[in-house]
Amino acid sequence: MKGWSVSVFGAIAAICVILAGASIWLFLTDPVTVANAVNEGEITPFIQDLANVLFAALQGLLKYL
Repeated sequence: MKGWSVSVFGAIAAICVILAGASIWLFLTDPVTVANAVNEGEITPFIQDLANVLFAALQGLLKYL
């Protein structure tokens, strides 16, 4: 049971690190979208751009496989 809980924690930690890195990348590369999302309270464009960043990163990784 202990090994299972460690692997779940590791998976959650990895997902958090990936999302944090993608968010920071988006803040640095597309600050206008982030600023508009914060000012208008509309988070949808931010989530769409975040998904696009993650998808592009995944495509880049899959090219090497």
